[in-house]
Amino acid sequence: MLSWVHFGDLHASPDDAFESVGHLKKMVEMVNARFADRVDFAYLPGDNANNGTPEQYQRILSALGGLGIPLYAIPGDHDFEPGHLESFAAFARAALPMSRVINGHRCIFLDVVSAGRGGPDFRLSAMDRHWLGKELELSRDDPAPPAVFMHAYPGDVFDGDSLALAFARANVAVVDTGHTHYNELLNDGSVIYAATRSTGQIEEEEGRPGFSVVAIDDGVVSWKFHPLDAPLPFVMITQPVDRRLYRNRTQQSNADLVVRVLVSGDDILHVTGALDEIDFDLLPHAFEPGIWHATLPRSLADQGANLVITAQTTDGRVGIDSVTYSGALGRDQRALDSHLSLGTDIHAVAPWPEHGIFGTQLGPNKNGRHW
Repeated sequence: MLSWVHFGDLHASPDDAFESVGHLKKMVEMVNARFADRVDFAYLPGDNANNGTPEQYQRILSALGGLGIPLYAIPGDHDFEPGHLESFAAFARAALPMSRVINGHRCIFLDVVSAGRGGPDFRLSAMDRHWLGKELELSRDDPAPPAVFMHAYPGDVFDGDSLALAFARANVAVVDTGHTHYNELLNDGSVIYAATRSTGQIEEEEGRPGFSVVAIDDGVVSWKFHPLDAPLPFVMITQPVDRRLYRNRTQQSNADLVVRVLVSGDDILHVTGALDEIDFDLLPHAFEPGIWHATLPRSLADQGANLVITAQTTDGRVGIDSVTYSGALGRDQRALDSHLSLGTDIHAVAPWPEHGIFGTQLGPNKNGRHW
């Protein structure tokens, strides 16, 4: 299993007294306390420094100083505002594009801003596009599907059609992005595209900050947004797949039904499940911190079911997650039948408020303020 936390676009700026840096510091403290031993890394998706200045990056670094897990950062159009990425490169300390194989998954980090003219002119250079093709080809020999990290959807990128098609053909499980300022999930039938709301310039839920947790568990993609002020424990089902996130490459075994759940690092008393009217207990995994699991007869879920997981702490706090599991038919037929506009928001999943998806598309690119 591969999992990470996503800190949305910071837009760190003196214009708001670096408010997002304060949010980031609190998120780092929470991740260190509750998630550091059960996720693989943290991710910054671009638009980190609102004007790409050294001072803004220094403020970000001050908030990240105590982060207890690896950090990967990519640039956005705001990082490129000076017309170069020198300050970003000094901050990120890694040349892009780059790939890292983590838990068998090839994680590919892209720069879609510096080949353009600035502003939201997103594109890959010819050299980077060639490099990406080779990495996607190499991923075919990896034991697990790849993940891609870029600032915007292919639908916003020059020659995005061919890019999205390459992702689909390479069995990319998820492309994790920023840019939108709002939470959104797309499922074009082959690839899940995920966007997490900004940490600065927030419009959803009256500016409520938070971070998302993303996982790929045996090819199944899960995503959930956690507001900073939301109660704990955090609970996210990583198997079975929710029908909204079913991909046509997701394995559907005829064996028993495996249930796996990621729970934050709280003092958990027990984790229980309900599959329609069948109640069951989950056990902590012996080798994967934070993972609770159970195995159920396949017959219980063949006709479709609502799976609800509840985790309770020793002091009585409760965390809940649920998925709609549809057995062998667990898919979004609209996404699978539409072969046009891969990697665009025509494939946006329906509102899913329990996971932080509201469908309002509030942001400078759609219905929100023009920051």
